[in-house]
Amino acid sequence: MMFLAQMGAGLRDPSVILALAIVIVLALGLHEFSHAKFADMAGDPTPRYYGRVTLNLFNHFDPIGTIMIIFTIMTGFGIGWGKPVPMDPSKMKNPRWDHFVAVLAGPFSNLLQAIVFAMLFRVLAQGGSPLMQNTFVYALLSFGLTTNLALCFFNLLPLGPLDGMWILGTFLPEKARFQWTRWNLTIGQFVFLAVIILGQMSNLSIISLWIVPPIRFMMRLLLGQEIL
Repeated sequence: MMFLAQMGAGLRDPSVILALAIVIVLALGLHEFSHAKFADMAGDPTPRYYGRVTLNLFNHFDPIGTIMIIFTIMTGFGIGWGKPVPMDPSKMKNPRWDHFVAVLAGPFSNLLQAIVFAMLFRVLAQGGSPLMQNTFVYALLSFGLTTNLALCFFNLLPLGPLDGMWILGTFLPEKARFQWTRWNLTIGQFVFLAVIILGQMSNLSIISLWIVPPIRFMMRLLLGQEIL
């Protein structure tokens, strides 16, 4: 991931650090807020009870997930996670599908953010705006696009505690869904951790194989080019 590796090398620049911080706060915070808001709208009081239906985005941060996204931005695409939003599908109006929508809302929020950053990038670049020569602006728009696309597709990976596990489970028969969920919340979590460690320690990255093709496709769709 040449582009982000180069940007990672520029993290000594205060303006780049500020741009990265803004992107992380918005990307992780709005992702988790979206989960909480849609669960709350479906009638589940659990997220509100735990104080998660809030636009105080720092309430949605998970320390390890935040450190992970900072570390991976310096070595490739930024992948990480926020503090999981507690939800109780049984308290929702339509348990299976309301839960599906509440889970999908997280990655979808990152996709929407990526679209906004891409639109701004394209308008300023095609208009020859001098703002694109500003280190902060370029870093903000570039990190905003690539990090949000990475988080969107990373969280759709159907493994461990990620959103994709719950999304796929929606379409399974009751017994298979129970077994699938139990496996992911036990053994699957260790498989997920092993996949991350393997990707960071070797050239074999299952996560990159999963997220890079759709990221490249979305960049070409949104920008007409790849900024990697």
